[in-house]
Amino acid sequence: LKTNTTLITLDLSGNETGDEGSKEVANALKTNTTLITLDLSWNGIGDEGSKEVANALKINTTLTTLSLRRNGIGVKGSKELANVLKTNTTLNLSWNGIG
Repeated sequence: LKTNTTLITLDLSGNETGDEGSKEVANALKTNTTLITLDLSWNGIGDEGSKEVANALKINTTLTTLSLRRNGIGVKGSKELANVLKTNTTLNLSWNGIG
């Protein structure tokens, strides 16, 4: 993902990556310039992992669709993600128990 120049859609849903796996994806997003759709649903990602993804999205402006539904993201993680909505227009956080 860090060096791939052709992939535009990636579905990693249901892989149980957790916070650690989402950190790796986030690191790759910082340099990827082609991916526009990413599905990280059903991966057990919590506030820490979502914070890493949010930080990556401050750098990556190519990704426009991100699904993080059915993870364990709470208020802290959702606030971090909300800050990147200015450049990333579609974010699915349903079924996360926010609030």
